[in-house]
Amino acid sequence: MNDAHEAAAALAELFPALYLRLHARHFKRGHRANSAGVAVLQHLAMAGPLTVGEAAVHFARAQSVVSEIVDRLEAAGLVERMRDERDRRRVLVWLTPAGFDELERDRQVLSPELVRGAMERMKPAARRALIEGMRALVAASDEAAKRGHQAQQSRQTKRRSR
Repeated sequence: MNDAHEAAAALAELFPALYLRLHARHFKRGHRANSAGVAVLQHLAMAGPLTVGEAAVHFARAQSVVSEIVDRLEAAGLVERMRDERDRRRVLVWLTPAGFDELERDRQVLSPELVRGAMERMKPAARRALIEGMRALVAASDEAAKRGHQAQQSRQTKRRSR
């Protein structure tokens, strides 16, 4: 398959089939956080410990709503409340080790177990070719995105200089 259009069409056709067969089924693993909870976990992981009020401002939600989400996450053992060392009046919310684990599970698109099972049925040369090809596709995609970003910046610079 030397033609890039044919290869792209074949990949676009195969990807949904792979996803359906190999995707991580979080609901079967006892996922403990709903989408609002996962959003709070993700924000905490990026921002660091926050008060409920600070999280509410970020999500543009009422403090009571965010407090209820944090209550559920705390009951599930995914976050904990702790006093701010610099200002003992403030109570911060932070991820527990289980919260970090939950985020890692949530990031998994494909089930490692299902992928491993499929890979075990492939010949070693086919496995190597698949991984090499996927790495090349990711690198080519990164390069295309980089060029697209550079072209966009160039167009913006030209508009500003007019």
